Amino acid sequence: MNTTQLRKLGVPDDCVNAAIQGIQGAIGQGGCKGREVKDLIRQVLDSPAEFRENPWFGGLAAALIESQDDLRPAPIGYRTWGTEIDPAAHHQMRQACSIPMARGAALMPDAHVGYGLPIGGVLALENAVAPYAVGVDIACRMKLSVLDLAPETLDKGFERYRVAIEKGTRFGIGSEHETPQDHAVLDQDWTVTRITREHRDKARRQLGTSGSGNHFVEFGVLTLEEPSEDLNLPAGQYVALLSHSGSRGPGAAVCNVYSSLAQSQLPRKYADLGRLAWLDLNSEAGQEYWAAMNLMGDFAAANHDVIHRLVSHLLGAHVVAGVENHHNFAWKEIHDGREVIVHRKGATPAGRGVLGVIPGSMADPAFIVRGKGQPESLNSASHGAGRRMSRTQARDKYNFRAVQKDLDAKGIRVISAGADEVPYVYKNILDVMAAQADLVETVGRFDPKIVKMSHDGRAED
Repeated sequence: MNTTQLRKLGVPDDCVNAAIQGIQGAIGQGGCKGREVKDLIRQVLDSPAEFRENPWFGGLAAALIESQDDLRPAPIGYRTWGTEIDPAAHHQMRQACSIPMARGAALMPDAHVGYGLPIGGVLALENAVAPYAVGVDIACRMKLSVLDLAPETLDKGFERYRVAIEKGTRFGIGSEHETPQDHAVLDQDWTVTRITREHRDKARRQLGTSGSGNHFVEFGVLTLEEPSEDLNLPAGQYVALLSHSGSRGPGAAVCNVYSSLAQSQLPRKYADLGRLAWLDLNSEAGQEYWAAMNLMGDFAAANHDVIHRLVSHLLGAHVVAGVENHHNFAWKEIHDGREVIVHRKGATPAGRGVLGVIPGSMADPAFIVRGKGQPESLNSASHGAGRRMSRTQARDKYNFRAVQKDLDAKGIRVISAGADEVPYVYKNILDVMAAQADLVETVGRFDPKIVKMSHDGRAED
């Protein structure tokens, strides 16, 4: 029997392959004739549950039962902040909202296309976690430390600051410290999964490094217009150290392994969701990923801790205050009276009173913010300005050296970076902040003065 004949019998298109496999088995192994096979198929179509254990048509029965299940539920709705958002990001968000256990979603004003969930996407799932909705760079995060130095030293002592950054961390894909650093995170249980156990040595070598893509370490001037109880600092201007990086190679390995596993288990009717594949938190794989993700969160925090410790020590400075937060992670939270897993992929936690850091670009300010606890955003805000141009487009359009000279004339010294990270590839951070005025309030403004990024032009997160 051919495909046309099977369709005339009533075999759905997505079950044709299973029917053909059954026919081949029935004829080749069971010795059935054409009419007998046709009658068998009719019986399977009428009562697929009775043929689950059939040696030849069990696969067709299972496919029919799955195709006869209730139709996919309509996607849940989501609210969007901001207007300068690529339609493709909205398409990705609508796909995410069609995950059957989706219970809430929001799109932040810095949103742009990512893998699976768009960057700037917030998604609440019930008892499930989607590795790519967390992100490849698990626990990519921000850390700002206020130092006991005068702002005028940024210009007068530039060479001192440059050496502190260049010796205090390493940039680039696969970057490692020549002398591995130590931190209590390495004494945690890295045997929670096979992949974390296998990557513990790499974690030690990469601890305190900054990687590639949009990761950076900057010195700049933090301005507090009013005294800050949150930071325990009076109004004024301070030198601050700001870093952006995550869980490096170990985090990427965790994402890749468990996302592949999730995709292999994706029900056929959700095959189009691809990288939005999820793991049930009651499953062994779901529990493993959750344990690994949280370990990567601790590792990313330790990574920043080491960077700030090394850089401030080389500078001869002391940290007097600080703020830090993840923005690629999943949290167990209560919303609308139920526990859900809130994925923030490129989104900053902004519960009422919660502090965070939202950066702009190498030429634009970052902001220390305090969350307002907006329920419709699932207590979230943007994680930055957000790209408005792809990396390829940026490299084709801009010459980094020319941009570097222009920024130097404006008092911003860029030690190294790639053309794909020049300021013009990002949205206007002031517009983004205005679009989320109901999500966060500004505590302080950080203006970058000395910037270092990877110059290899390759994205890692």
